Amino acid sequence: MSVIWMPRLDDEAEIWRGRAAELTTTRFAPLADTIDREQRYPEEHLPHLLNSGISGMFLPKAFGGAGASLVSLSAVVETVASGCASTAAILAALSLGAFPVLLGGSEEQKEVLLGGLACKGEAVNFALSERGAGSDPAAVETVAVKEGEGWRIRGEKCWLGNGGHSKHFIVFARTAEVGVRNNITAFWVPRNTQGAVVDFYEDKMGIRGTTTTNLKLDVSVPASSVIGQEGEGLKLALSTLNIGRIVVAAQSVGIALCAYAEAAKFAANRATFGRAIIDHQGVGFMLADCATQLSAARMMLYEAAAAFDRGEDISTLGGMAKLYASEAAHKVCDDAVQVLAGRGYVKPNAVERCYRDQRITEIYEGTSEIQRVVIARAIKRSAVAA
Repeated sequence: MSVIWMPRLDDEAEIWRGRAAELTTTRFAPLADTIDREQRYPEEHLPHLLNSGISGMFLPKAFGGAGASLVSLSAVVETVASGCASTAAILAALSLGAFPVLLGGSEEQKEVLLGGLACKGEAVNFALSERGAGSDPAAVETVAVKEGEGWRIRGEKCWLGNGGHSKHFIVFARTAEVGVRNNITAFWVPRNTQGAVVDFYEDKMGIRGTTTTNLKLDVSVPASSVIGQEGEGLKLALSTLNIGRIVVAAQSVGIALCAYAEAAKFAANRATFGRAIIDHQGVGFMLADCATQLSAARMMLYEAAAAFDRGEDISTLGGMAKLYASEAAHKVCDDAVQVLAGRGYVKPNAVERCYRDQRITEIYEGTSEIQRVVIARAIKRSAVAA
């Protein structure tokens, strides 16, 4: 029996989690160290994700997906992350790129982009961040101006998860002067558009099996490329990030579960001074705190996902789930390295890999500091209204 709290999933979510668990055990986890060491995109995993339906599980059935709930997606991402964080990050990036289309796309855009993802595995990328516009997305400098019947987009995007293997980009660009309200618009830019260049691959600390890239743009796109309404791009981006934060919380929990399981097993079997090291309070209490924090993070994650599925506003709860889960995962992975001591510091070792993979969860989809800003603003609104 697991000490960590387990969510009570419905039948659909249990089926998805079981499917993910089988693939993680047989396909993803055995290659995790190799993928990390070689910083190699796991091409061999893509057919499994596509054929199992996982890569497009969250997409509507009308476009070839399964119409799965966010609870189901969270269970899958958590499970995959417990074996290979890079593969889980690829899944997270697939959902992040697709959600702007789900939320604001036309039927034609959904047919092409969501149908391509669900049926062919063609990734759609969320291209928002820039070197000077990460935590402050309103500061984007990529500019789109009307040109003939369409738009001319010029600028550069960075930190594009899955950027090296995406077929399409959802690019957020400024369409009015700085300071003008509603001055950012989302555009669909196919990778093969003339003037769209993926020109740089990041050498990352963790999740090294993903391709994180730059995108340079000097492109012309038709008017039909606008996603949603002109000037409503920032709202679309923030709505997408609200959902993405729950997915990152799931990734955080999965990575931490991996590190915790390794540390608990080691502590129960490693003996010093005539007894298992878990029987020394210094180690036993550390693992007790890890189990408690992981359980709490899991509870918050699944409640946030369930709230979204019920149609509730998750802007604050999702931020809380992402904040708590990512920082709890940091503590769990750090403690796991400490429990394994020298063994936890050297490669190949799942705990060492988790320690590096986890760190990004406190940064992307909004840093921990940004989550605290979001939560503090919600507290202020609540206090003023009371």
